Amino acid sequence: MHAMQYEITLPADYDMGVIHRRVATRGHLLDDFPGLGLKAYLVRERAAGAPVNQYAPFYLWAAPEGMNAFLWGPGFQGIVDDFGRPRVRHWAGAAYGEGPAAGAAPQHAVRRRERIGADERPADAVARAVEAHGRLVREDGLVAAAVAVDPSRWELLEFSLWAGAAPAGAGEAFRVLHLSQPGRAALRPGRHWD
Repeated sequence: MHAMQYEITLPADYDMGVIHRRVATRGHLLDDFPGLGLKAYLVRERAAGAPVNQYAPFYLWAAPEGMNAFLWGPGFQGIVDDFGRPRVRHWAGAAYGEGPAAGAAPQHAVRRRERIGADERPADAVARAVEAHGRLVREDGLVAAAVAVDPSRWELLEFSLWAGAAPAGAGEAFRVLHLSQPGRAALRPGRHWD
């Protein structure tokens, strides 16, 4: 599993209806994309209390070939053509799990990033994150969650989808406009090594 996200931060007075219409008319195009586990079409909006207007799709790829086909194909080129070329972050998958609300349509997402300190053993940090993930996937309202690592920055990523409101203080909250999930069943539960 590979996690991937890009953020398009928009002006404070940007009409976020443009993004809503974009997702409503184009979101379904990835509903059967090969190699894609899931794509959450995420937004943050100043009108709803967020610090910025932002379009920030988040992907979990079941296969790297799918990620490559998207990035080097017409899908991502549409983003580049409309908004410029955003920086694409990606993380190696460490764990994935479905929650008690796995069958529900997610309404919100939470992203939490944490640096692995220079004095902490990377294996210990990842083990700690995967252990916390094991508790998270049992929380009421959780649809699905993943843990991933960017070893170029020594950064842990925890991403979660929620059927209702995002838990307060859990991280950066986003609203989910659409979820494409053609290969969600191919995202292996549990930790992703051994």
